[in-house]
Amino acid sequence: MKPLEALDTRQVAFYRDTGYLLLENRVPMDIILEIRTEIARFVEESRSLTEPNDRLDLEDSHTPENPRVRRIKLPHTISDVMKKLLYSDHILAPVRDLIGADVRLHTTKLNMKSAGYGAAIDWHQDFAFYPHTNSDVLAVGVIIDDMSEENGPLMVFPGSHKGPIHNHHANGVFAGAIDLKASGLDVNDAVALTGPAGSISIHHGHIIHGSALNTSGRDRRLLFYETMAADAFPIQGSTTKFDSIEDYDTRILCGKPTLEPRLEPVPVRIPQPQPALNRSIYEIQKNAGSANPAGKPDPETG
Repeated sequence: MKPLEALDTRQVAFYRDTGYLLLENRVPMDIILEIRTEIARFVEESRSLTEPNDRLDLEDSHTPENPRVRRIKLPHTISDVMKKLLYSDHILAPVRDLIGADVRLHTTKLNMKSAGYGAAIDWHQDFAFYPHTNSDVLAVGVIIDDMSEENGPLMVFPGSHKGPIHNHHANGVFAGAIDLKASGLDVNDAVALTGPAGSISIHHGHIIHGSALNTSGRDRRLLFYETMAADAFPIQGSTTKFDSIEDYDTRILCGKPTLEPRLEPVPVRIPQPQPALNRSIYEIQKNAGSANPAGKPDPETG
């Protein structure tokens, strides 16, 4: 067995058992400050927009005078700082410890919850969007702002990665969200992944997770690098797309590509048919009706 690079055996065992990890102060603050500067640049760019484009997703309340960006799309393609971090051992060393030396990129995104109104993301499983031939699929979240219970942290159901891929459909189309009650889950069992800026979270592609509205006076921005083992190939009907094997192999982050998918008896539910509006999870989840958005219930209202 190859020696561990960044994690210890206890942390690996915790991830295998719960489906998540939180590593505090993993990314140096000078890099975090550079990313904040990049974010400010993209927010300024959004002033010229009245609707989302292929770089920026906007809050419904966005105006050029009061810019509100909820996602920077594929930031590693438009920011040298975020691309460099992606390929660094700050990110890849713990990933290799969990899924092996050969790692491929699925996608990147920077989700932004600005103070007082940041959008929620309903409970879901990443694997429901992009099922693969094996379950070595995970996401790394880089915490850009100190994250607490008040500003809409990522929340997970520990151990749910060992269960089924739940129904994410509504009204005859893929809706990108689950019904907690129908899935036999209690929101009080969810755990908030909080920590100081520069920390990273890692969550398994099968784990049920989401995040609540940011009702605090502080921003909450989270940069996601979604990856998989190089021998995990998308199943037909997945939202994962590539033009050719040559194109797909450009996504290798470390190690070597392969033409031999590793097959496991993984739970699969194909995310089809897709809704008419499917440019982002925010649009897709509108089909679910937000019957049970992520977050803990208000103690006064339940």
